[in-house]
Amino acid sequence: MKCLVVLVALVAFSECLVRMPLIKGKTARQTLQEKGLWEEYRKKFPYRPMVKFTQYGTEPMTNDADLSYYGVISIGTPPQSFSVIFDSGSSNLWVPSVYCSSQACQNHNKFNPKQSSSFQWNGQTLSIQYGTGSMTGYLGADTVGVGGVSVTNQVFGLSQSEAPFMASMQADGILGLAFQSIASDNVVPVFNNMISQGLVSQPMFSVYLSGNSAQGSEVVFGGVDSNHYTGQITWIPLTSATYWQIKMDSVSINGQTVACSGGCQAIIDTGTSLIVGPTSDISNINSWVGASTDQYGDASVNCQNIQSMPEVTFTLNGNAFTIPASAYVSQGYYGCTTGFGQGGSDQLWILGDVFIRQYYAVFDTQGPSIGLAQAA
Repeated sequence: MKCLVVLVALVAFSECLVRMPLIKGKTARQTLQEKGLWEEYRKKFPYRPMVKFTQYGTEPMTNDADLSYYGVISIGTPPQSFSVIFDSGSSNLWVPSVYCSSQACQNHNKFNPKQSSSFQWNGQTLSIQYGTGSMTGYLGADTVGVGGVSVTNQVFGLSQSEAPFMASMQADGILGLAFQSIASDNVVPVFNNMISQGLVSQPMFSVYLSGNSAQGSEVVFGGVDSNHYTGQITWIPLTSATYWQIKMDSVSINGQTVACSGGCQAIIDTGTSLIVGPTSDISNINSWVGASTDQYGDASVNCQNIQSMPEVTFTLNGNAFTIPASAYVSQGYYGCTTGFGQGGSDQLWILGDVFIRQYYAVFDTQGPSIGLAQAA
């Protein structure tokens, strides 16, 4: 019987619905700030978000040291457990391995292939480029458990070296949810195998991200959870079935276009925490909302001004999606900052977690299209 697989913060079981934790923990940025290391880190490892969307024959990914949504999967027989970020902006699954000597591997779970009777070496190497470093390793195949179901013969990466920022991340690795066309070594992604092995009832997955450290975040493989959105789902066709890429018409404030004038492209990306765009456009948005930007591109505001700050509207394929100040401003260790980050290209924006927390996102591989509905 085909089942709907759900990753959620509460554990419950039924015949065709399996739930497991998806957690929002303390971010790497918060950890570094509390240790007084954030300024030094930003100087040494500048944020380069567009590395994720530049292809060099290997699968690029990015991280702005603020990824915090992750769930627990298992790999091998008997199962070895790992926390992974579910990333719609990449296509490969990888976890740390016992062959990794990097600092980032020392405080994370490491996969040991010798302890799995079902593991098989692939014979290929893996290289993944990050905005703040890189990961290298090997490819192998094994049984991967997600949401209580088993994906057999799943090819995944075993890291040999990892970028320094991963040492401050709570998640062990990353599970990519984009298309096979951008997967390193053309590896078949986990969700593709879920479909081909009959583990999901529909060729779609959906994402709900809670805010303010609340519980309940989930990824649903095989359908949607109507409890997490209100109103109708608006469907937007993909302009490219590589990343989850769509057409964006404009970004406006108080009815006036302030960015993406004349149209641009946007990525719906669960693996990036901010809304990222070209430096000039982001600077203009931050100026309109009353933020001041430092040398690293971080835009700060007076926390007492949030209630009076304007909404920002993103028009996607003719449909308006509005983000209030309460959603795009976050309060951290050093005060309040906006969720608008510099570093995007003139034609490509990244609509990350700041956007997805407001809009329940459905990723339909058959469309292919993106569905967006007001998060409940």
